[in-house]
Amino acid sequence: SPVNFLDHTQHKGLAVAVFGVLFCKLCVLVLAQNPLPFTKDFAQEYREYWKILSIFYYPVLYYPLLACGTLHSQVGYVLGSLLSWTHFAVLVWQKVDCPKTPEIYKYYSLLTSLPQIGCLAFLSFQYPLLLFKNSSGTSQTSGSEDLYSSYYKDYVQEILKKKPSKPSSTTAKPKLSARISEALRSYVYTPEEVFRFPLKLAISAVVSFIAVYQVALLLLTFVIPTLQKVRVGVNEDIAFLLAGFNIHLSEDRAEVVKIVSYYMWCVEVCYASSVTLSCLVTLVMLMRSMVLHRSNLKGLYRGDNYSVYNCQRSIRPSRSAIVCWMSFTSYQAALICLGLIIQTLVFFICLMFFVFLIVIPILYGQNLLLFNILGNMWPFWLMLFLAVVLQHVASQFAFLKKDAGTRDLDNRNGLFLLTYMLFPINVLLGVLMGVWRMVITALFNIIHLCRLDISLLNREVESFDPGYRCYAHYLKIEVSQSHPVMKAFCGVLLQSPGPEGSTGQKMQDAEEGIQLVQQDKKQSKLSNSRRARARWLLLFTLVNNPSLVASRKHFQCQSSESFLNGTLNRTTKEASKE
Repeated sequence: SPVNFLDHTQHKGLAVAVFGVLFCKLCVLVLAQNPLPFTKDFAQEYREYWKILSIFYYPVLYYPLLACGTLHSQVGYVLGSLLSWTHFAVLVWQKVDCPKTPEIYKYYSLLTSLPQIGCLAFLSFQYPLLLFKNSSGTSQTSGSEDLYSSYYKDYVQEILKKKPSKPSSTTAKPKLSARISEALRSYVYTPEEVFRFPLKLAISAVVSFIAVYQVALLLLTFVIPTLQKVRVGVNEDIAFLLAGFNIHLSEDRAEVVKIVSYYMWCVEVCYASSVTLSCLVTLVMLMRSMVLHRSNLKGLYRGDNYSVYNCQRSIRPSRSAIVCWMSFTSYQAALICLGLIIQTLVFFICLMFFVFLIVIPILYGQNLLLFNILGNMWPFWLMLFLAVVLQHVASQFAFLKKDAGTRDLDNRNGLFLLTYMLFPINVLLGVLMGVWRMVITALFNIIHLCRLDISLLNREVESFDPGYRCYAHYLKIEVSQSHPVMKAFCGVLLQSPGPEGSTGQKMQDAEEGIQLVQQDKKQSKLSNSRRARARWLLLFTLVNNPSLVASRKHFQCQSSESFLNGTLNRTTKEASKE
């Protein structure tokens, strides 16, 4: 079907590239004076209406690039090749013919179209490659062949494989270096042979990286050229301007120009550093999200709902789940754009504070305002520091005792007296702790704003986080519609039937969970021990994958309302007994 382009049986690369092209076009539309190519001669008061129309025009324009790949035929691949070549040639011709534009920065239009050119170049190469494979008979021609893929069988064999038992004698804590390396590895995504990301997540990952590039490019080209022009335009008149605000940097005007130019250069460096730091933090967060996506999907595949939800949930489609599934990629891209802008602003303020209040005063020995304030308050800070040190030292040596390998309180009278005496000081320490807690919480939420796989709220109230709620509902659709065990089971059922005896044996083996590979036609009768082991494996599989219970022949006569998350309802059981 031409509209089946988001199914797991389709080519991932085609859908990912087309969504990337569409998102690049959306980034251009936000700041474009003429959102549509045929609206240059119209009045400017209708520009917003043309932008609304363009939001629907470009998805229709690029839709044939997606539809051609769903046909799985030579005609579709030929049309896809022609369309991708046409879009690629037109875009490249436009940028070569007019690389400079007056918007924001002279090369902004060229730089912002680089990801779009890359996606169209990929389509221009991928469609002819699919055409060649189809003509040679090496490509899939039917979507149902996805069920015969070895991926699902390998996944089931992997989860049923006996895991090596970990030695229980190793109770020592791991070394610091081992813990640091383990923490670093948790932020690096490494592919696994027996796990495949859903198409929606692949699209979200590519669109997210494009969003980081587009926003970083906009932030740099919008501010840096302006700061450079201001720095070049500084002259001796700046001394009179600063004198009007009672700011005297030097008696020599030429030296004032140098100082102001140097300060402007420091502002440029701080801003460029903040954008770079924001991009690195966002990319690290995206890598961590990919690791958690895989962990959450594998947990839900084996029935571990508590890895994602704070209570037991039914993994089945619903109205809100379908809406969240449709919006997941868009929400992810929007949060990355918003989060990158906020991170850049916060990091820029922090870097400016650090450079102009700490670094430059130390280097030149002037304008030591912050150090003067701290120097005048040194008795207060010393008192707080000594109070903290006193509490830690007293707790370690006076109020804690070790007896027979255990720890217990000691000198309770002194503990009570010291608690009373330090109460006023601890109130002041609590104020500082509250300020530090607000700073840490704000930084954590700003850094993790672009991630939908974690909640920015407490575990008990995570349902009030709209981003995490969208992610949790999105996983419901993915798990309920593309469970590897379910697809492996369906693939076995759809295998071409042979003689009657062998077909019956295959159906029995598939139900009992003995193996999922095609067996020889001549197979000996199972012994009682192997049958008992097969029954145990069947029970293990059904316990860890309760959604498969409805697929067994014993429950096929039941209605869909009789099941809740693949388990027979208690009311239905009681009714059947009566």
